[in-house]
Formats: sequence, C-alpha cells, structure tokens
Amino acid sequence: MRPSSLFALAAAIVFSPIPMRAATAGTHPGKPELRTDATPIANGPGGPIASYADVVEPVERAVVSIYSSKTVHQRVEINPLLRQFFGDIPDQDRVSKQEGLGSGVIVTPDGYILTNNHVVEGADELKVSLPQPDGREFTAKVIGADPKTDVAVIKIEATELSTLTLADSDRLRVGDIVFAVGNPLAVGETVTMGIVSAKERQIGLLSDVSGYENYIQTDAAINMGNSGGALVDAKGRLVGINSAILSPSRGSIGLGFAIPINLARSIMESLIETGTVTRGFLGVSTVNLTPDVVDALGLPKGAKGVAVTDVTSGSPADRAGLKSYDAIVGINGKPVPDRDSFRLMIAGMIPGSKVELSLVRGGKPVSVEVKLGTQTENPDELFQGVSVAALTDDVRSKLGIDPRITGLLITDVAADSPYADRLAPNMVIVQINRGPVSDLASAKALLVQPGRNLLLIYNNGGLGYVAVTVR
Repeated sequence: MRPSSLFALAAAIVFSPIPMRAATAGTHPGKPELRTDATPIANGPGGPIASYADVVEPVERAVVSIYSSKTVHQRVEINPLLRQFFGDIPDQDRVSKQEGLGSGVIVTPDGYILTNNHVVEGADELKVSLPQPDGREFTAKVIGADPKTDVAVIKIEATELSTLTLADSDRLRVGDIVFAVGNPLAVGETVTMGIVSAKERQIGLLSDVSGYENYIQTDAAINMGNSGGALVDAKGRLVGINSAILSPSRGSIGLGFAIPINLARSIMESLIETGTVTRGFLGVSTVNLTPDVVDALGLPKGAKGVAVTDVTSGSPADRAGLKSYDAIVGINGKPVPDRDSFRLMIAGMIPGSKVELSLVRGGKPVSVEVKLGTQTENPDELFQGVSVAALTDDVRSKLGIDPRITGLLITDVAADSPYADRLAPNMVIVQINRGPVSDLASAKALLVQPGRNLLLIYNNGGLGYVAVTVR
C-alpha cells in the first residue's frame, strides 16, 4: 500500500501485518446456523424518530472486544568496537510483547465470532471480552482467516450467547442509516451513527495480497479498535464488518469502510466448513473497457466491462473457447462494470458451477457457458499470478539466452499479481534461496512459504537478485 495515495492508510489498520498461519479446527462442523433477514430496510416514508435505543441495545450485547498479544524476538548486534575491548560478546536477543485491540461480532449462540484478519493476524494469544453487564473473558482460537478479504473467524467456548441477525447487504442503498459498534481506542463499547455513503468501493487496502475489495463506505465514526466490529442498519441487522478508515490524522474524518456481510458470510461459512476459502477460477487476463479499448474493439460508446488480453492454456476459459479481444460485458445476466468487479464476481462463485458469460466478439453478441475451476488450478503457477515453463533450447535460441543459463522461464505475469512490479515474462529464474532451479517441483521445494525469498534472475543478458515475499 502506498501512504501517499491512501492518506497514510496505515492508520486504518489496528495491527501491523504479520504473516498469518492458516489455522483451522481439527474437525469442521458444517455450516453455522445463522439468523438472517433479507427484507429491505425502507418500506416507505415514516414519521420522525426520536431514539434508536431499542435498535442499538440488542446489538451491543453481540459485539465483543478482542485483545491480541504476540511475543517478538529482535536480534541486537553488538558494536564491533566493544568486542575489541571486551572479547567475543554474543549478539543479544531482545524480547518484547506487542498487544493489539479490535472488535468482533457474535454470529452463533455457541461462540463463532466474525472479525478482521488484521485483528488476529500472527497473534500468539487472543482474549475475547463480552460487553457489560456480562463482562466474561474467554480465550479464543482462530478457526480460519482470509487475508484476501480481511475476514477471520474465531471461536470461544460458550453457549446461549447474544447474536446478530444478518441482512442482505446487496439490498443496501446509499442514504440508509447505519450504526458502527465496537471498542475504539479502548474507551469501551461505543455506538456511532451515519449513513451509507457509497457502495462497492475499492480503496487499495488489500492490493499487496491481490485481495478482493467491495467496501461499504460510511460516515459513521470508525476509529482504531473498531476493526472487526459491527455495521448495522436501522433494524439492528448486521450489514457489514468494519475494517478501515482513510485519514491523514489517524482519526475518523467520515471515511469509514466495512466488508459487506454477504461477502463476509460466504468466507466465514467456507472457513468453518473446510478451513479454507475456495474461489472460482476462469483463467483470463483482462483490462477495463476504456474509451480507447471500446473504439478499438468496435463496441458501442460507453460500453462497460472487460476485454480479454490473454487466455491461460488449459483453463476453463480456454476449454470454453474464450479468445483474446473478447469483451465480457455480463455474468449470469448481471452487468460487469469494471475489472475489479469482474474479479470479485468470478472469485465469489463456487468452483465447478456453470456461469453464462455475455460477450461481444467481432462486434456481435455471443453467449458462452463456462464451468469454473478453482483458483489454484493453474498448473504452471510458481507464485500468485506468475506462470513458468521449462527453458528449452528452442526458447534459448528464440530469446537469445546464454546457453549456459539453466532455470525456469517466466511465461506470464498477471497484471494483478503482487509480483508484477518485480517480475516479467522472459526472465529466467536461475536460483531460489541459493538453490539451483531445474523444474517447477524443485522451485516450489526451495520456496519459503510463507516468507521472504531471494531469487537469482537472468534478464537482458545479466544476472541480478530479486526478493519476493510469499504470503
């Protein structure tokens, strides 16, 4: 993330990102039983309302405070001058404890809690405090977390807990009244009020992990500590999980963002049922239909959607006959507004499901049915969005690569890959972490996952090092 473009977006995060260990329960109990209410909030104009106390009181009982702690070991190097006078003094290991605060929402009576990944990420211990007058404290375990949506599920061992009813966040409208509930800055449980300011916002918060953003924007005051708390509508139904703010002052200026509950719910159910998140995979690289692209493809002015720039060999898109220069304008009858929305729509579908793509090919409308795969289906992918292939003699000759160079050729780097700024097609990965690379299997065996990896790269006739972090 770039603070210059996001007003020091680090202020939006409660804890510094720490590599997350995928944590799952030993057994998976199946879908949780959730209370839901999909009716729209507004049923016509009404009279003035003097208080929302009856709406807010039940909500407060289902919002918890989450306290995290992590032990950090820092190596302190001894000044070489001191060693000259006092002998071989070993480097020191300085131990410190990092603590963090966030919020969470109880969604089942037996203790499943929705929160943010960044609230629980890397924590050695999690404590959950129920609101007053109950006030009980529990040790929580992480059921699973998804950095790509910033959703996490934790659980406490309790029964007959207060829960929130889940609304249909797709039916929210700009102007709907909402309340943000959480524990900002550790002052205690706090309720703030605002409206839905915008929907389907992408702010770049998850760009480092090629995440999926579809935020509800609100002017209800959200501050550090609110992360993971509830965004509820005027009926007290859960519509979002508060996640971030944009602010140059590290305090609320009316730009708060929440994960829509429909998205958070699907991630939560997948984590509880399987311990992982499965996403639909199509296998295309795309660009937005800008005016220039629209003109080049002969589309009607103002057309919205994405243009296919590349189709992954052997992917669901390839099997369905998609081609470069196809314009995808709809999925299952719903319009595709832009590339980010397209990624989210595909990723949110169940692998194996059949989808109907509305295309424009050669100026004519075409309908194509595709059976989606899973996002991990690309067999040639070494890193996320980075495909590789064996370095053959034919390829060496064609690209003018020194015959002494061995390794893996980078054949494709997706535009949304987190490594797109460092890696490019036709580079050769010669070594990973000082180990020689001969094929995809040996390359994956040398990777530190998750962690920082040092690559020796051959590019433009020379060798150089590139560091990448695998999450």
